[in-house]
Amino acid sequence: MSENLAISTNELEARVQKAENIRARDGVVWKDRFERTGTILETRALADGAKVRVPGRVMALRWLGKLMFGRIYDIDGEIQFSMSQEELGEEQYKFMKTNVDVGDFIGIDGELYHTTAGELTIKVSKYEILAKALRPLPEKFHGLTDTETRYRQRYLDIIANKESRDALLGRFQMTRLWREFMWNHNFMEIETPILQNVASGAAAKPFTTHHNALDTDFQLRISPEIPLKIAIGAGFDRVFEVAKDFRNEGMDAMHLQEFTMVEWYAAYWDFNDNIKFTWDLVQHLIQSLRGTLQIEYQGTKLDFSSYDKLDYTAKMNELFGCNILDFDDAEKLRKQLLDQKMFSRDDLEPYKSIPEIVDFVYKKKIRPGLIQPTFLYNYPAYMVPLARRNDDDERRIDMFQLLACGAEMCKGYSELVNPIQQLAAFEEQAKDIAAGAEEAFNPDNDFVRAMEHGFPPISGVGVGVDRLASIIFDQPTLRDTILFPMMK
Repeated sequence: MSENLAISTNELEARVQKAENIRARDGVVWKDRFERTGTILETRALADGAKVRVPGRVMALRWLGKLMFGRIYDIDGEIQFSMSQEELGEEQYKFMKTNVDVGDFIGIDGELYHTTAGELTIKVSKYEILAKALRPLPEKFHGLTDTETRYRQRYLDIIANKESRDALLGRFQMTRLWREFMWNHNFMEIETPILQNVASGAAAKPFTTHHNALDTDFQLRISPEIPLKIAIGAGFDRVFEVAKDFRNEGMDAMHLQEFTMVEWYAAYWDFNDNIKFTWDLVQHLIQSLRGTLQIEYQGTKLDFSSYDKLDYTAKMNELFGCNILDFDDAEKLRKQLLDQKMFSRDDLEPYKSIPEIVDFVYKKKIRPGLIQPTFLYNYPAYMVPLARRNDDDERRIDMFQLLACGAEMCKGYSELVNPIQQLAAFEEQAKDIAAGAEEAFNPDNDFVRAMEHGFPPISGVGVGVDRLASIIFDQPTLRDTILFPMMK
């Protein structure tokens, strides 16, 4: 069978005819319910001799005259069943043989036993056909390997490929553990709007949509940061959100336009508190999900029992051959790189502002070399307008990022709660936007107004769920950790 799972007219007609046979016998082909004693996973935990009623999708059928063996599947795995003509009666046995295919759903009544080969099996005393599949599954022994089909028909990928199924199940378990960890540390999960008048909170180009009833354009959020911090200002002590974010930027193995973030904010914390909390969280998730802090990601061994630290500004100064905090003109900074012959003018032409140029150099020269878990800290203030200025040097911010295998796993900082500095930072961003920087922060005057009413000290962090899952479960792309990835 080809990867696109095309089926012949004859095959479709044959399955439709079998459905009609089932209708003629049972009255209904696609049944409304089945009372089960447990899932396949729960059934596998029972002792021999236990009476069970178990439904599932048929994954294999092997007929040996008057005896047959098959397998049924649900999301947790498979279990073998056996049927005999003597036990079921000739009519029931033959109807099963002539009308049930791989892919159909059945419910079976029977008793657990182990075969002579030692495999747990349900000895069927009665069966019910629950649903007829009109299209076949991928060939059992070839699975589903075509990448396009795997992503477009994810349900088939999950059924056919245990690795895909385990990664997705692990990702959802990770989200549950994550929520439990946050609640256990006195964080409250709240909700913030996806449709926003101004999409701010990160340097990214937003998606725009039109609200018909209000006859105005809205933007899909690029981050829940601003409303979460306003919630802190309202008196919530610690808040978090498992948030769908949208950024209208390039798509590659580690970036998607629609993705999931967990962001949290704590009153009275600084970025050092959040470095410790973030590390405790990451270690908890990895240990709980993998049973060890030494894992492998795409052939690289990672050790999450400890981390390195790297001063971002000091490293960039070393690369630039000057202090990058001294620049206030993008063209002068571009000339510094050109003089060093580090990049060509064509390389730098797309980047209009100082933050864009610095970030470009970082992504090309520093990030790829950070393999083991590393916290970067001490960033230029112009990189993140929402972060708090360092008390000793206002040109720097108290910010950090955690990286592994060159991938940015999270970003956090002591939050800027000075409304005068915040307004000035937004005004600077407005200049960058006017100069053509598509990914500058969008100024948010309502946020400044809320801050003018008074915010406590705050520290916050945002972690990409898809990216962290790809590392924990050793998946090559973010799409491999998403149940329904976006396709063209």
